Amino acid sequence: MSSVKKLAGQTLWYGIPSILSRFIGYIMNFTLPIFFAQPASTADITQLYAAIPFLNILFTYGLETAYFRFSQEKDKDKLYNTLSISLITSTLLLSGILYVFRTDIAHILGVANHPEYINWMIWIVFFDALCSLAFAKLRQENRPKKYAFVRLAGIVVNFVVVILFAGVLPKYLSTHPTSSLNTIYTRFDKIDFYFIGNICNSLITFILLFTEFKKIKFSFNFSLWKEVMKYSYPLIIAGLGGMINDMLSRLIYQHVVDLPAEEAKNELGIFGNIFRLAVLITIMIQAFRMAAEPFFFNRSKDVDAKKTYAKIMKFFVLACCFMFLIIGLYLDVFEWFFIAINHPKWIEGLAIVPLLALGNIFLGIYYNLSIWYKLTNKNLYGAAITIGGAILTVILNVVLIPKFHYLGAAVATFCCYLFMMLCSYWLGKKYYPVAYPVKKLIAYIVLVVLIYLTHLGLTKLYDNHLWFSLLTATILLSFFVWFVSKIEAKEFAKLPKIGKYFNKQRVV
Repeated sequence: MSSVKKLAGQTLWYGIPSILSRFIGYIMNFTLPIFFAQPASTADITQLYAAIPFLNILFTYGLETAYFRFSQEKDKDKLYNTLSISLITSTLLLSGILYVFRTDIAHILGVANHPEYINWMIWIVFFDALCSLAFAKLRQENRPKKYAFVRLAGIVVNFVVVILFAGVLPKYLSTHPTSSLNTIYTRFDKIDFYFIGNICNSLITFILLFTEFKKIKFSFNFSLWKEVMKYSYPLIIAGLGGMINDMLSRLIYQHVVDLPAEEAKNELGIFGNIFRLAVLITIMIQAFRMAAEPFFFNRSKDVDAKKTYAKIMKFFVLACCFMFLIIGLYLDVFEWFFIAINHPKWIEGLAIVPLLALGNIFLGIYYNLSIWYKLTNKNLYGAAITIGGAILTVILNVVLIPKFHYLGAAVATFCCYLFMMLCSYWLGKKYYPVAYPVKKLIAYIVLVVLIYLTHLGLTKLYDNHLWFSLLTATILLSFFVWFVSKIEAKEFAKLPKIGKYFNKQRVV
């Protein structure tokens, strides 16, 4: 249990910046319907931020995972130097290629009227790529506090820039038309500052990680680099496939939906906002991955490693189930918010959020399961799984979005992650069997879906009564917490601090 406790503590530290990042980011997302009455105005943001993760995969080409893997058996300084030099060189090269073809990229992404967006996107990806290995070093060395500080500093700067320049300054300049700031401010659209804020975030992060960069010595080991590349290149394929599964619907939505261009942009803006409402599950997955990947590699040679992995899976699924209920049961709060700010158009499509959240639970389980191919050096299997998921995603999005719009995209995401989870589970049983409590995990997932459907049915009886929705949501959520605390009392009793509140004699 001590190892689980350590992982939980590190997940918390990695989760704090992730949670605050998502929270502050969501505040900024909420400013979109405040600053822009028409969702179509935000379609370009959705489009470009769907493209950036693909570039991040290409720019980092699996070096983070490879660093965790090879730091177990290679000289860490030699490894860090070699991979850092490789990353710096490739980042400069790829950034240059993007800049040369920036006009063509702007046309491909549908932002030809705003070519400056591509320049900003390049800067964001440039600094993020350079920082990726430094962050991996912090994670591998179990330094989550510095990781959290650097992440939070960048997030705060991002937030201040966006709110100041997109929210506060326009009101000030409207009452001070003779201010010299007007000559600078009028060169930008309000939407520009969302990108500029992100650039400031990336730049501040780069500066705060300068200590890690100073440790780089220009010593390149070519034979070590070849060995790492052999391990990491399938991770590029897996990463790109994963991004297709995650981002494709937003990249192609306005191009395949059967609507006029302006209506398609409107729906894309709404869909991008809807997708972010699965934020809590995404936070859980992101925070967990930050802590779990180096943890799994470090524990892989322990005698009871597989038992630890199974226990971690159970706690992870429980946390995801709890967050699924938070999202699904309190969805009316988001609806109330959009009505309160007099932008009801943003409510469209909220009904698909629980389906997206459930799909993200499957994605989180897949990430848990994926440790089998990383530990056994069978990354090509991981690549094959994600390619299969990507093919399924492409087919379902192209077929379903024109007919069912938001629902079609959500169904495609759900089916893709379910497929990937099942494939990884069955292959893992063959190559790296772990005794996961499968029946119990399925029971928990089914239970939270039934709780959500119960709440949905009850609220239909009292339509438009927010107080009734909140009351029943709280009762049902409390029931789930009580039920889990009874079933898992024996496990919870072993945990520090809260263990004393559970009866150790209860049967699991």
